[in-house]
Amino acid sequence: MSPETGKKGTPPPTLDVDALIDDPQTRVIVCCGSGGVGKTTTSAAIALRAAERGRQAVVLTIDPAKRLAQALGLDELSNDPAPVADADGELSAMMLDMRRTFDEMVHGHAPEDRARKIIENPFYQTISTSFSGTHEYMAMEKLGQLVAAGTWDLVVVDTPPSRSALDFLDAPQRMSRFLDGRMIRLLASPARAGGKGLRKIVGAGFGLFAKTVGTIIGGQMLQDASAFVQAFDTLFGGFAERAEKTYALLRSPGTAFLVVAAPEPDALREAAYFTDRLSSEEMPLAGLILNRTHPVLAPVSAARARAAAEQVGGPGSQIAAAVLRLHADRVDLAEREQRLLTRFSGAHPSVPVVRVPAVVEDLAELDGLRHVGDLLGGEARSGAAATVG
Repeated sequence: MSPETGKKGTPPPTLDVDALIDDPQTRVIVCCGSGGVGKTTTSAAIALRAAERGRQAVVLTIDPAKRLAQALGLDELSNDPAPVADADGELSAMMLDMRRTFDEMVHGHAPEDRARKIIENPFYQTISTSFSGTHEYMAMEKLGQLVAAGTWDLVVVDTPPSRSALDFLDAPQRMSRFLDGRMIRLLASPARAGGKGLRKIVGAGFGLFAKTVGTIIGGQMLQDASAFVQAFDTLFGGFAERAEKTYALLRSPGTAFLVVAAPEPDALREAAYFTDRLSSEEMPLAGLILNRTHPVLAPVSAARARAAAEQVGGPGSQIAAAVLRLHADRVDLAEREQRLLTRFSGAHPSVPVVRVPAVVEDLAELDGLRHVGDLLGGEARSGAAATVG
């Protein structure tokens, strides 16, 4: 079986990244996948390549690493888009600040005095930084803000490395369900009760509820939670509506999901799970980016290379034998990676794939990101050896 073919001898379709970013109908590209597969660098490289091919692009990353900011020619990344001056095109970049984005949402939905009361509440300060799914939801909230601004015609999102694909896709609905959940309604019920009789009934029920929950989470936290919810009560509808709009944006034809993986069993298992979930949710999947692959540089089998290593003699024989053995190991690695990809493509035969060779150059400057972009676009594949980090 050729190293480029799938289970039945048919190669997977090729993902044309340039066609995707050149299409004016593509307004949002969401790069998703497990952690440690090069997702952040891939997102930045795609945004840079898009900008230098004529798009007005902005990249939203969740990675606070200094080297990414340095590669983009910025001192640091903040929660506000900053122009990348050295890019040959219109490119901006930013890093998600989860807490600040949540604060912006509150200020956008409430008068100043109420917003201040909410933000100063200890319960709010807890859920705005540690509630399950908040990071994923805020990434999508910031995406909605960037799209609504209309300043850029392409938004590239580097999503949080969710422990499960479900976390990212469920974040808008989970936040909406939380804000309209039974516990939240009970916490808010004293404020929502209109007449004295209703207040009496609700108050009695709330008293029993408070006594039970207070023994679990502590009386002060319960008081903080109740005060927060009552101040937050009128904002529930706006948050729920926003969550629904975010989910609709993810499913819109102008959005393209790119699943990023490395040629490792765990990463491709997560990629397969994500691919299945995107399909079941009818999300627009553009394809798989397989990072850090190791293509064979010469058409010599591993067995033949090892046999030749045993037979070489004369001056320089040790070096020649070492090179042959190194090539044999490279062939073994390439074949292992191909088997993993074949397994993925056998289960997902219609998913386009692009392989990005591992590269060793430093990505501390824009040229490093440009090189990754060239590899994504199908250029400079021969002889490449860089780690997409």
